[in-house]
Amino acid sequence: MNKIINRVKNIKYFEYFILSLILVTGFVVRLYKLNNPIADWHSWRQADTASVSKIYVQKGINLLLPRYHDISSIQTGIFNPNGYRMVEFPLYNAIHAVLTKSFPVFSLEVWGRLLSIISWAVSTYLLFLIGRKYLGKWGGILAAFFFSFIPYNVYFTRVILPEPLSETFALLSLWLLITFVDKDQWPWLFLSAGALAVSLLIKPSTFFYFIPAAYLIFNKYKNTRTIIDTPWLLVKLFIYLAICLLPVLGWRIWINQYPAGIPFFEWAFNGDRIRFRPAFWRWIFAERIGRLILGIWGLFPFLLGAIVKRKNYFTLSFMVGALVYLTVFATASIRHDYYQIFVIPPISLLLAEGSLFLWNSRVFSLRLSRTILVFSIVLMLGLGAYQIKEDYKINHPEIIAAGKVVDKITPKDALVIAPYNGDTAFLYQTNRWGWPAVDDSIDNLIGRGAGYYVSVDLGSPDTQLVTSRFETIIKTGEYLIVDLNKPLKK
Repeated sequence: MNKIINRVKNIKYFEYFILSLILVTGFVVRLYKLNNPIADWHSWRQADTASVSKIYVQKGINLLLPRYHDISSIQTGIFNPNGYRMVEFPLYNAIHAVLTKSFPVFSLEVWGRLLSIISWAVSTYLLFLIGRKYLGKWGGILAAFFFSFIPYNVYFTRVILPEPLSETFALLSLWLLITFVDKDQWPWLFLSAGALAVSLLIKPSTFFYFIPAAYLIFNKYKNTRTIIDTPWLLVKLFIYLAICLLPVLGWRIWINQYPAGIPFFEWAFNGDRIRFRPAFWRWIFAERIGRLILGIWGLFPFLLGAIVKRKNYFTLSFMVGALVYLTVFATASIRHDYYQIFVIPPISLLLAEGSLFLWNSRVFSLRLSRTILVFSIVLMLGLGAYQIKEDYKINHPEIIAAGKVVDKITPKDALVIAPYNGDTAFLYQTNRWGWPAVDDSIDNLIGRGAGYYVSVDLGSPDTQLVTSRFETIIKTGEYLIVDLNKPLKK
């Protein structure tokens, strides 16, 4: 039997057959609830992203002036009548809009998820190439497997967010840089810089890729003195940095002209002073990495992958970069679990490294170590799936029902107040511009053009006030709609 297995394993390009199976199966599992309305986990962030794409579909693509349906002052502190959304460079949204308009067989929401799934597939192939380079072909296969089937990553690579696309370009940048290190041909370095520049434009969070990139450069030239004493080399490395950084710096300078469209972001770094406090260690390493991503049992191969003897420290430098990222965005990483999307590639590589060590162990009983490895992986995937399944649920279907009615009975240019604790998911369902919360007096909002008020919180003070002054045109046990153009007669 072992001879047969070895013969199969040694078939030329057999690893590509396995990779194809991984990609096909990974694609299938990501189709689960693909047509979900944007009301599942992190719907507020997905709604913000989809809203920009929807306006691109309706009004045309303007990369320099992305807009969304929220005109309130909630996210920026400034009234935003044009709905400017000055965050990441809207490349994801532009591609999303083009796909939706070119192939209308699928809805905007489905195309958004499919775009993320396509990004995952490309990222999986790139991670396979990187893993094969440093861990051998089976290391590449295992890295692709973990990246494809960690339940956390299954969910977060089929969401309507720009992170998966940004991750794809970041991994492409690393692979191009590895190619430069191997071939010593400078165009590869500049192509790598271009890919990282695109990634940083989409999400500046991928800045931590500079750490494994720096390792590759310094490992190639062996020491810092070689770089410093070689002027032509320094010039080319400065060009590399310029290509990486100038586009995102230019974008930041541009968007500063539109402060009403720039959400508060300082809080993300350490807004609540939680960095390195006990709660930081608990949430990042126990709850997120340990429980949500690795399903507790995945810690075993992961930690082994981190401590095994190695000839090359690329995978470890990659993980160090990820930890720097989590530390820099301390508050955001704890409040929002989608911030851990970017740490999955290095975690997948270390899982692969630890799995290979256990499978080929010369330290422990081979049969026992392989049994423990399989048992750990099965439990990791099972426990991870048990936790992540809640993210697919639509906990408040009433916002969808109310949104459809608003879209049906109100003028297309109506401005709507859809209070949902500042969450734009409810406003998105109405397909109208407006407010996701009451951020001023009702009279002032009416003065700014608000024409309708829709609520799923029938007992809130704001709802009580509005219904006491204006005509309720529809009321059910789940929601009500008030026409702000029709005050009640006293």
